[in-house]
Amino acid sequence: MTTSERKRRERQEREHLFLQAASEMIERHGFLNLHMAKLAKQCQYATGTLYQHFSSREDLLAGIVGEQAAWRMEVFEKIASIPINGRDKMLTIVIADRLLQQHNPQHAKLEQYVFTEAVWENVSQHQKQKIFDCCKPIGDLVSQITQEALIRGDLPNHGYSPMDLSLAPWAQCQGYHALVNAHGLLEAFAVVPDPMLLYRNITMLLNGMEWQPLLPVEDKIILNKVTELKAELEKITAFR
Repeated sequence: MTTSERKRRERQEREHLFLQAASEMIERHGFLNLHMAKLAKQCQYATGTLYQHFSSREDLLAGIVGEQAAWRMEVFEKIASIPINGRDKMLTIVIADRLLQQHNPQHAKLEQYVFTEAVWENVSQHQKQKIFDCCKPIGDLVSQITQEALIRGDLPNHGYSPMDLSLAPWAQCQGYHALVNAHGLLEAFAVVPDPMLLYRNITMLLNGMEWQPLLPVEDKIILNKVTELKAELEKITAFR
């Protein structure tokens, strides 16, 4: 191993240490209580060393989001390999995304926070590109599920590309999580923020897209389908 290769590996190991420690601190105390000096001390490095890896707190938070995207990709790849139709794969992705949010609530809130304009505009181009690199395979994978449905005739294209069509379920999920995380907002409108709210609306969305096979918009039928797909999901992955 050359000197440059060794230094590169050491840098990667330090960066992983910082991200892992920051992730653990967020789970314990929330991301708003994450401070660069405390993190550096926790990892037994000088604060200046931490800033050599992440030029700002926003960069560090973006780095954590990138790590989460890599884990989400692992889960979604496994879903794509399940021998079920494309519509069920899309619903399974929605189920998995909600479970990831449920098991990592602070990280779920962090994702929303990082992509707000006030934070995102302060993330370095380097860290933005790393997030793009982590997220693009996810978009490509979901788009491929949509593409296969188009080829099989399960879904009309309505004049749009597979990626355009794939954005609809993603936007639905993001909107649901944003509303649920604003504790008390839905309740103020007498709406119960339970998972069925998400699954019911996704079902109506996919039906509206004419994605076959259509599913009746009845909670009992939707719940049975979700239970069935969740069982398939639990066979292939464990949520952490």
